[in-house]
Amino acid sequence: MPKLWNETIDTHRAAVRAAVLDTTAALVAEHGPTSVTMSQIAKEAGIGRATLYKYFPDVEAILLAWHERQITEHLGQLSEVRDQADTPAERLEAVLKAFALIAHESRGHRDTELAAFLHRNPHVTHAQQQLHSMIQNLLAEGAKAGDLRHDIAPGELANYCLHALTAAGSLPSKAAVHRLVAVTLDGMRPAPTEADPDEAD
Repeated sequence: MPKLWNETIDTHRAAVRAAVLDTTAALVAEHGPTSVTMSQIAKEAGIGRATLYKYFPDVEAILLAWHERQITEHLGQLSEVRDQADTPAERLEAVLKAFALIAHESRGHRDTELAAFLHRNPHVTHAQQQLHSMIQNLLAEGAKAGDLRHDIAPGELANYCLHALTAAGSLPSKAAVHRLVAVTLDGMRPAPTEADPDEAD
């Protein structure tokens, strides 16, 4: 089979898969995860049920695939903003801001039962480890440069950052998110040195 033909088939399959994921996400947001059926998804996506079953065995599999795509995209966004900044401290600020805004913007798509199901996915654990490593490395680089605190292990500080900024999902506005990020970043900076008594007024 010619390479071009293979590429055309792959492109078509990718488009169908993306349409299924997008359609399922929209239906779940509107009706809830337990009310959506494979028949609904096929109809809304404009494909036959038999075709849908060639891609996914059930709604749960679609939701897991959709969530994996979301996580991959988010990690890509965080890597991109990190690479656009110059110093370790600036990179850390960019990543923490982006992470907090993602948490904030995802707040309207949360369903307790759905969230519990999705977060059992091993892909989530792997992504969390990647994010933790990213922040830990930035903290270590910043401490080495003297811009970030070095009295606490970078891994511990990374845990603090992630736990603190997860709260952005419950905040009412982006302004509140930016305040939370500012407070979190303040905790990452070196403590000011005590003034020399001889220099005091």
